[in-house]
Amino acid sequence: MGRRSFRRRKGRVILLHSYLKKRKKTFICCFVLCLCYNLYFLFLLPEVNISYLVYLDVLLAFAGGLCVGADAAKHHREMQRQKGLLKLQTVIYQEFPNIEGYEIIEHDVEALKKQLNEQFEMNCDLQDYIAKWCHEVKIPLSASLLMAEKIEDSRLRASLKEQLERINQQLKSALFGCKAQSSLFDIQMRPTRILDCVKTSVHNNQFFLIKQHFQIEIDVEDGLIYTDKNWFVYVLDQCISNAVKYACDSPFLKIWSEQKDAKLLLFVEDHGEGIDRQDIRRVFEKGYTGSGHHNGKYKSTGMGLYMSQKIMEKLGHELSVESEKGRFTRFLIEAPRA
Repeated sequence: MGRRSFRRRKGRVILLHSYLKKRKKTFICCFVLCLCYNLYFLFLLPEVNISYLVYLDVLLAFAGGLCVGADAAKHHREMQRQKGLLKLQTVIYQEFPNIEGYEIIEHDVEALKKQLNEQFEMNCDLQDYIAKWCHEVKIPLSASLLMAEKIEDSRLRASLKEQLERINQQLKSALFGCKAQSSLFDIQMRPTRILDCVKTSVHNNQFFLIKQHFQIEIDVEDGLIYTDKNWFVYVLDQCISNAVKYACDSPFLKIWSEQKDAKLLLFVEDHGEGIDRQDIRRVFEKGYTGSGHHNGKYKSTGMGLYMSQKIMEKLGHELSVESEKGRFTRFLIEAPRA
């Protein structure tokens, strides 16, 4: 019982202290006004009976006590309500139109931190799940590609293989996109032969390049750049895939390199549909698909070039594009020479 009564007294003292601190200015103003009134009554109205002043002070003190008591009770209820809300794990600032003190702010900051951490862990788990799922799907996909080769009907074999290759490309894009958005973005920068990157990317897209009878010109010097080969090839894949999507009747793809000071410039140009002038500044925006019809065959997600731009920024490279509608589209990658 002693401890319990001590806690109660301590709680009352804390409550009284907080109330006095909150109403300190109001009490000082009221005291100054009463003091001024009493001084005025005593020195400027000496002929008036002093008992009137005492009687008036008693009435004012009684009325003031009632107001203070009601206000203190209201303050007590607010403090109890705030104490209960502070135990919640959610943001509570909207419950207090006029926030006073740091308790509510600190509580909401901690609640937001917890929510962000929980959301971050959920996103990490989702990314891990997607990455594992992509790896698992690759096994039956590779088996399906081998089985498709045994189909005797050439037209059916070609059609099935095309769809499987598209699935394979989408799986690769999903896997790299998932890794690119991970907080543990794995980058291994080292001297890399740019010609090897170009050959790897062309090989990755060879099925669709051959199927659409692309004329390809490659004039890339066998120089070294400082980059991560896997991510660099992924961006090249997106540029070449863009050429495949927007190819015209006479598909043409040209890849060449130039040197500029300490950088090596890699150009990827196709003579396809091109990009509208109003779209050229938005091709790297998230989810932007433009107004092209993709030959009526491809459905764009608007994520490939967006992810490519983000990857280039993390690698310290630059990715830009220029185009003329109906003539060409040219991507430019600037990377430091090793």
